[in-house]
Amino acid sequence: MSVKNKEPYQQAYYPPVPTRFTRYMRQSLIWQFVRFWVINFKIFMLLVKSRH
Repeated sequence: MSVKNKEPYQQAYYPPVPTRFTRYMRQSLIWQFVRFWVINFKIFMLLVKSRH
């Protein structure tokens, strides 16, 4: 079993770096608040549909 791309300082050795927009979306409290309510709404809809 051989391991590829384990040489340091090669391009494939480094993990991908998030873009500025991705970092902003991860840190934005407004976006986190919106996502929180969207996910809660989806869960609520699943509960409503399962009650027959």
